[in-house]
Amino acid sequence: MSRPVRVRFAPSPTGPLHPGGVRTALFNYLLAKQLGGTFILRIEDTDQTRFVPGAEEFIIHSLNWCGITFDEGVHMGGPYGPYRQSERKAMYRQYADQLIAAGHAYYAFDTETELEEMRERLKRANVASPQYNSITRVNMKNSLSLPADETQRRLDAGDPYVIRFKMPRNEEVKVKDIIRGWVVVNTAQLDDKVLFKSDGMPTYHLANVVDDYLMKITHVIRGEEWLPSAPLHVLLYQSFGWEEVMPEFAHLPLLLKPDGDGKLSKRDGDRLGLPFYAIAWTNPENGEVTAGYREAGYFPEAYINFLALLGWNPGDNREIFSMAELIQVFSLDRVNKHGARYDFQKLNWFNQQYLRHRSDAELAKMVMPELKAQGHEFNKNYVQEVCRLMKERWSVVSDFWGSSQYFFEAPTAYETEVVGKRWKDAVPGFIAELTDVFEEMKSFKAAEIEAEFNKTAEKMGLKSGQLMQAYRLAISGQGAGPAVYEMSELLGHDEVVNRLRTALKILGNHG
Repeated sequence: MSRPVRVRFAPSPTGPLHPGGVRTALFNYLLAKQLGGTFILRIEDTDQTRFVPGAEEFIIHSLNWCGITFDEGVHMGGPYGPYRQSERKAMYRQYADQLIAAGHAYYAFDTETELEEMRERLKRANVASPQYNSITRVNMKNSLSLPADETQRRLDAGDPYVIRFKMPRNEEVKVKDIIRGWVVVNTAQLDDKVLFKSDGMPTYHLANVVDDYLMKITHVIRGEEWLPSAPLHVLLYQSFGWEEVMPEFAHLPLLLKPDGDGKLSKRDGDRLGLPFYAIAWTNPENGEVTAGYREAGYFPEAYINFLALLGWNPGDNREIFSMAELIQVFSLDRVNKHGARYDFQKLNWFNQQYLRHRSDAELAKMVMPELKAQGHEFNKNYVQEVCRLMKERWSVVSDFWGSSQYFFEAPTAYETEVVGKRWKDAVPGFIAELTDVFEEMKSFKAAEIEAEFNKTAEKMGLKSGQLMQAYRLAISGQGAGPAVYEMSELLGHDEVVNRLRTALKILGNHG
């Protein structure tokens, strides 16, 4: 009989959540929702030396913005809590003791100096990977090499120690991975990992396995960087006698730099001048704020759609998926083994698709704060019309002011290259004539503007196509933009006439 599906996202609060972490949370969420399972947030904070204030809250807020919600977790409780490992500290010792009693773990009293001396000794002997293992342990100070009474004396005296896993010698460990198939590792390549530290806290390995067992986790979906730990985790399940309830494993491919050369890092976003985190992160050390995708005007739906297709494919050519559609079609067997390039420009493309499907009224509401920040108050219908004309030209909402400023402020400068190319010969004379024609117009609709423009050009023996960019330059300061006659209608009769007269004053001598 199959067990109810239970998956967990278990980050460490060591800093802001990497996009790879968001994708891991997403894939866990999609599987849980598709199979009618439970999705849990567990905070793995056993390494207190790396704890960063605010990181836990940042993780929760980031995932909330993304639309990734939980059924149980550190922020909401549940029947298997507490969900923060530091609050579960008291329960781990019994499991470490259980392993010692069964001969699967041992006490190690070695000091840092002695460990370093061991590593240096092995390096001098040309050992490729100096480590504490089934060979080197016999020459170290532990309960396997020391007499029993000496071990007990040290324990009674309160000597510092750690508890290490006793790695079997020269055995093959088989890990069945949903994405990668069977992964086989010989224990000769593995060291005796520390399971319990001298500060009374378990390491990631012990706490992770114990918590997954106690929380009845059925699937462990995590990043590829944890694949080397999987053989130890399988051995721990076997050592505890929990093979029957061992979860299925799936190790997701790495997120790579945009050029595919190496693992993605924040420096890649910085280099391109683009966000990296889902939401703004405030550095607790210096208060420095790093804006995220939310603050830069990206839509969470676009971000999730983009992440879902990094290392996973739906089996067809579709690219646009709502969360509900992703839940319906997601499967781990379509996740790739190889790393996925994090293409920032592709993310912009996704965001553009979602932006274009937002109503003009929605977009107007989104850009109003920026408009006010620039010191302007405009009728919302006017702003909606600007959004209608301009949204095809935006990738993100934050493109609004930079691309649309001339709808709210008359240009004070003109694109130099276009001036040199278009504002010459008969152009200033045409603009002067057109200004007089426009001045007399009683109705100022796009079709009428176009008709008068063409009529004036014909009258002066000019081709309207050669004049249009110069006209656009005069009223916007730019050489490109939306449909120029619709733009003129929106700006209005008086504004267009004034802008043409200003352009003639400033640029007239270039003719």
